[in-house]
Amino acid sequence: MADKDLVMKYLKTAKGQVDGIIKMVENDKYCVDISHQLLAVEAMINKTNKEILMAHLKGCVNNAETQEERNRKIDELSNLLMKVLR
Repeated sequence: MADKDLVMKYLKTAKGQVDGIIKMVENDKYCVDISHQLLAVEAMINKTNKEILMAHLKGCVNNAETQEERNRKIDELSNLLMKVLR
């Protein structure tokens, strides 16, 4: 299982960034500045997703009780990684 406190910290940071971006849009701030902030949110979300996926790999996949269950979890993770890595 992922470090819940760390994941929550990352998500709250991303939420704060999104709130800031909303204010920037409402106040007609410079488009490039808004884009930079959007990139920062993307980076934080990606960081959060990596934390969760690594925890899944180290925990759920590694601790699968049977080879069939392990294979199912590996396939599930592989399919998800194909979406993430597009």
